[in-house]
Amino acid sequence: MSAIPLPMALVAEVTHRCPLRCPYCSNPLEMARAAQEVSTEDWSRVFAEAAALGVLHLHLSGGEPMLRTDLPDLIRAASTAGLYVNLITSGVTMDAAKLGILVDAGLDHVQLSFQHADAAEAERIGGMKGAQARKLDAARLIKAAGLPLTCNFVIHRQNLHDVPAMMALASDLGAQRVEIAHTQYYGWGLINRNALLPDATELMAATAAVEAGRVLYAGCMAIDYVTPDYHGDQPKSCMDGWARRFIVISPTGQALSCHAAETITSITFPNIRETSLADIWLRDPAFQRFRGTDWMPEPCQGCALKEQDWGGCRCQALALLGDAAATDPVCARSPHHHALQGLIAARPSVAPDFVYRQNAKPTSP
Repeated sequence: MSAIPLPMALVAEVTHRCPLRCPYCSNPLEMARAAQEVSTEDWSRVFAEAAALGVLHLHLSGGEPMLRTDLPDLIRAASTAGLYVNLITSGVTMDAAKLGILVDAGLDHVQLSFQHADAAEAERIGGMKGAQARKLDAARLIKAAGLPLTCNFVIHRQNLHDVPAMMALASDLGAQRVEIAHTQYYGWGLINRNALLPDATELMAATAAVEAGRVLYAGCMAIDYVTPDYHGDQPKSCMDGWARRFIVISPTGQALSCHAAETITSITFPNIRETSLADIWLRDPAFQRFRGTDWMPEPCQGCALKEQDWGGCRCQALALLGDAAATDPVCARSPHHHALQGLIAARPSVAPDFVYRQNAKPTSP
């Protein structure tokens, strides 16, 4: 195996608690309780270890990280360690006093999530009345505080026709960047796949809207576009490859190669309460399992693109084929590619009702 690359970013999922109930949420179906969450002291130690390992960016995520009462302490510890601190938030619990404390602690950037540009639709999707007005207030507070703002919209068959309005809202709010991200089908997103999965025509229209937006807002606002998993004939480079650039830590301290890696129950992932971050990154078998290209089966092993897509998504291979080591079925060379195309074709013409996050235990799709 070639030299292990240094990690670039740490995603700290500090809680699963959240006032929203988004049906595309990638959090596990069995979410961690507050009593199970990593302590302030352990997070602070991990942030220092991350900086020493070469990590540059910290993304404080959840759930809703602002529900952690020690969030200012976490930001202060990360900033003191020399990390660039990005808060990923719904904004619904933000006010001027809370934001001021976070800025004083060393917060560098805020990524604010939206479910739609239209308030009624946003609140239907997110499952919380009054959320959109709170988000808009949060965006104004962030700009008034002098922080860079990124707006994030997760898109799917029930909102992607309004991508132009989403970009316009982000521009009106003064965002330097907007992320238009197709739903990824893990966690609650997998449960709600039929309610969320667009067809090829809808996907093409959304992609065209993003490209038009890049022309319209050129020089004013950067537009990132996260393509969907199920359409296409070449897999994406998931997280830039297994354990190559990103470390994700769950609220209970499990160190993961990506947000959904815990779904691969055949792998025992290490916990930052028990093992240093350097040992996890450099030596733990879970992080080495799909790193690089040695693990790849054919046709991946002989593919000229294997160091571009790094084999695609292991969690997706598991979810669709029951085998995390299989060729990602998005790939046209996969023997299972036709089955994925059949799944897309079998999508119901009328979207079923959402199964909301935090509802009674859902059944599989």
